[in-house]
Amino acid sequence: MITTLSLQEAQSDNPLEKILLPPTDPNAEVMEIPGYKLVYVNGACPRNYRVYKAHSMIGVIFQHIPHWSNGVDSLRYTKSIDAAVGLDDFMTMTGRLTATTEQAPTEEELLDKEFDALTSDEWERLKRYVPQAKHLIAA
Repeated sequence: MITTLSLQEAQSDNPLEKILLPPTDPNAEVMEIPGYKLVYVNGACPRNYRVYKAHSMIGVIFQHIPHWSNGVDSLRYTKSIDAAVGLDDFMTMTGRLTATTEQAPTEEELLDKEFDALTSDEWERLKRYVPQAKHLIAA
Protein backbone atom coordinates (compact mmCIF):
# COMPACT_ATOMS: atom_id res chain seq x y z
CA MET A 1 0.00 0.00 0.00
CA ILE A 2 1.32 3.45 -0.90
CA THR A 3 0.79 6.22 1.59
CA THR A 4 1.75 9.85 1.45
CA LEU A 5 3.51 11.60 4.29
CA SER A 6 3.39 15.23 5.25
CA LEU A 7 6.60 17.22 5.11
CA GLN A 8 6.75 17.19 8.91
CA GLU A 9 6.49 13.38 8.97
CA ALA A 10 9.10 13.04 6.21
CA GLN A 11 11.55 15.16 8.22
CA SER A 12 11.04 13.32 11.50
CA ASP A 13 13.83 11.41 13.21
CA ASN A 14 12.06 8.07 12.86
CA PRO A 15 13.78 6.28 9.94
CA LEU A 16 10.64 4.23 9.26
CA GLU A 17 8.79 7.41 8.35
CA LYS A 18 11.40 8.80 5.97
CA ILE A 19 10.75 8.63 2.25
CA LEU A 20 13.05 8.66 -0.77
CA LEU A 21 12.27 11.86 -2.62
CA PRO A 22 12.67 11.94 -6.41
CA PRO A 23 15.06 14.53 -7.89
CA THR A 24 12.09 16.61 -9.04
CA ASP A 25 10.68 17.02 -5.51
CA PRO A 26 11.25 20.56 -4.16
CA ASN A 27 12.16 19.08 -0.75
CA ALA A 28 14.85 16.76 -2.13
CA GLU A 29 18.46 17.69 -1.51
CA VAL A 30 19.80 17.62 -5.07
CA MET A 31 23.38 18.20 -6.18
CA GLU A 32 23.68 18.80 -9.92
CA ILE A 33 26.93 17.90 -11.65
CA PRO A 34 27.45 17.87 -15.43
CA GLY A 35 25.33 15.06 -16.88
CA TYR A 36 24.04 13.79 -13.50
CA LYS A 37 21.83 14.63 -10.54
CA LEU A 38 22.80 13.37 -7.09
CA VAL A 39 19.92 13.04 -4.63
CA TYR A 40 20.82 12.76 -0.95
CA VAL A 41 19.34 9.66 0.67
CA ASN A 42 20.80 9.40 4.17
CA GLY A 43 23.95 8.95 6.21
CA ALA A 44 26.53 11.21 7.77
CA CYS A 45 29.79 9.50 6.86
CA PRO A 46 29.46 8.31 4.26
CA ARG A 47 26.59 10.32 2.87
CA ASN A 48 24.59 8.25 0.38
CA TYR A 49 23.42 9.73 -2.91
CA ARG A 50 21.27 8.19 -5.65
CA VAL A 51 22.73 9.00 -9.08
CA TYR A 52 20.37 9.96 -11.91
CA LYS A 53 21.34 10.22 -15.57
CA ALA A 54 18.56 11.83 -17.59
CA HIS A 55 15.44 10.44 -15.87
CA SER A 56 16.88 7.10 -14.79
CA MET A 57 18.59 6.16 -11.56
CA ILE A 58 21.85 4.37 -12.37
CA GLY A 59 23.09 3.60 -8.87
CA VAL A 60 24.40 4.98 -5.60
CA ILE A 61 27.60 6.84 -4.69
CA PHE A 62 29.01 7.64 -1.27
CA GLN A 63 30.64 10.82 0.07
CA HIS A 64 33.28 10.01 2.67
CA ILE A 65 35.24 12.78 4.40
CA PRO A 66 38.41 12.47 2.26
CA HIS A 67 36.95 10.90 -0.91
CA TRP A 68 33.97 9.64 -2.94
CA SER A 69 33.23 6.02 -3.88
CA ASN A 70 30.60 4.30 -5.97
CA GLY A 71 30.38 0.80 -4.54
CA VAL A 72 31.01 -0.99 -7.85
CA ASP A 73 34.78 -0.68 -7.89
CA SER A 74 37.44 -0.30 -5.24
CA LEU A 75 38.57 3.13 -6.42
CA ARG A 76 38.52 6.31 -4.37
CA TYR A 77 37.62 9.47 -6.24
CA THR A 78 38.43 13.05 -5.30
CA LYS A 79 35.29 14.49 -6.92
CA SER A 80 31.65 13.44 -7.07
CA ILE A 81 31.62 13.70 -10.86
CA ASP A 82 34.43 11.15 -11.10
CA ALA A 83 32.56 8.67 -8.87
CA ALA A 84 29.35 9.16 -10.90
CA VAL A 85 31.16 8.71 -14.23
CA GLY A 86 32.93 5.62 -12.87
CA LEU A 87 29.56 4.18 -11.84
CA ASP A 88 28.02 5.05 -15.20
CA ASP A 89 30.92 3.51 -17.13
CA PHE A 90 30.76 0.33 -15.06
CA MET A 91 26.99 -0.05 -15.46
CA THR A 92 27.19 0.56 -19.22
CA MET A 93 30.14 -1.82 -19.63
CA THR A 94 28.39 -4.63 -17.77
CA GLY A 95 25.24 -4.16 -19.81
CA ARG A 96 23.08 -3.02 -16.91
CA LEU A 97 22.57 0.31 -18.64
CA THR A 98 22.05 0.80 -22.34
CA ALA A 99 23.84 3.48 -24.27
CA THR A 100 21.72 6.53 -25.05
CA THR A 101 22.31 5.98 -28.77
CA GLU A 102 20.37 2.70 -28.78
CA GLN A 103 16.88 2.58 -30.21
CA ALA A 104 13.95 2.34 -27.84
CA PRO A 105 12.59 -1.20 -27.59
CA THR A 106 9.81 -2.10 -29.98
CA GLU A 107 6.32 -2.84 -28.71
CA GLU A 108 6.94 -6.54 -29.41
CA GLU A 109 10.06 -6.39 -27.20
CA LEU A 110 8.08 -4.57 -24.49
CA LEU A 111 5.53 -7.39 -24.50
CA ASP A 112 8.37 -9.76 -23.53
CA LYS A 113 9.33 -7.69 -20.46
CA GLU A 114 7.94 -8.38 -17.01
CA PHE A 115 5.03 -6.09 -16.16
CA ASP A 116 6.77 -4.70 -13.08
CA ALA A 117 9.79 -3.72 -15.18
CA LEU A 118 7.83 -1.48 -17.57
CA THR A 119 8.05 2.28 -17.16
CA SER A 120 4.97 4.51 -17.40
CA ASP A 121 6.06 5.64 -20.89
CA GLU A 122 6.35 2.02 -21.99
CA TRP A 123 2.87 1.29 -20.60
CA GLU A 124 1.50 4.23 -22.59
CA ARG A 125 3.13 2.91 -25.77
CA LEU A 126 1.64 -0.54 -25.18
CA LYS A 127 -1.84 0.92 -24.60
CA ARG A 128 -1.76 2.47 -28.08
CA TYR A 129 -0.17 -0.59 -29.72
CA VAL A 130 -2.28 -2.62 -32.16
CA PRO A 131 -0.49 -5.84 -33.17
CA GLN A 132 -0.44 -6.75 -36.83
CA ALA A 133 -1.96 -10.21 -37.31
CA LYS A 134 -0.77 -10.94 -40.85
CA HIS A 135 0.29 -14.55 -40.41
CA LEU A 136 -2.36 -15.93 -38.10
CA ILE A 137 -4.34 -18.95 -39.23
CA ALA A 138 -7.70 -19.83 -37.71
CA ALA A 139 -7.76 -23.25 -36.13
